[in-house]
Amino acid sequence: MALPKHTEFRYRVWHYIYISICIFVFIFLVAPLFVIIPLSFNAEQYIHFSDDMLALKPEAFSLRWYEDMIYGTKNPWGLAFRNSIIIAFFATLGATALGTLAALGLSSRFMPYKGLIMGVLISPMIVPLIISGSALFFFLSDVGLSSSFPGIIIAHIVLGTPFVVITVTATLSGFDHSITRAASSLGSTPWNTFFKIILPLITPGVVSGALFAFVTSFDEVVVVLFLAGPGQTTIPIQMWTGLREQLSPTILSVATCLIIGSVIILVLMELLRRRSERLRGISAR
Repeated sequence: MALPKHTEFRYRVWHYIYISICIFVFIFLVAPLFVIIPLSFNAEQYIHFSDDMLALKPEAFSLRWYEDMIYGTKNPWGLAFRNSIIIAFFATLGATALGTLAALGLSSRFMPYKGLIMGVLISPMIVPLIISGSALFFFLSDVGLSSSFPGIIIAHIVLGTPFVVITVTATLSGFDHSITRAASSLGSTPWNTFFKIILPLITPGVVSGALFAFVTSFDEVVVVLFLAGPGQTTIPIQMWTGLREQLSPTILSVATCLIIGSVIILVLMELLRRRSERLRGISAR
């Protein structure tokens, strides 16, 4: 956005300084990505920029590590990817359902102790993961669900629900409840009002929360270390094990795929944010 012509010199200077600071912070945050992505196409066994890569010779680049990620010996990455998708899918469903119901309850003007309940619901975001992992391990062990997919899914639901609560609550903060009262006065049942009026209007917030819950589950390491058995290896655990035991450029290929997936999710969230603003009558800038 260009500055108006009448802007004073000092404000122009600060404007360009501010832009420079933002660019510096952006480069600082994404600089590691500019290292990981080209290294994932390295044709050599070792993780480094060879002279041929720096010279941009075609023979220095290869897709061998992506092929190893998909067709490698016994395909451990494929098994880990399948486990991550299954766990994240069911954890997202559970967290979205629970978080949406909790947010609807908190948005009601008849709900008592809203601050206390909200603090309890978002506590998994505040408590260190090492403590959450220990508590979940002892609890799930007592009920016989440790080292099992249901146990890991329950733990991920606990970790993902706060994100859904926050995003849906933020969406409901601008919700016009006179619409639901009008629907009730016209004879609409609460069930019909929810599915025909409330849910379509809060869908962007629900989907954004679901994306947050999915990313949280897919990226979780600490809790899975406590709960996972030999058959429940996920992508983050496989990467962590590979870094400790056998450092291979295949890890960089997996990391590149995760980066691309994260960018796609961020784009989807931005599109949903703009759609939510249009539904609420706010022009997106």
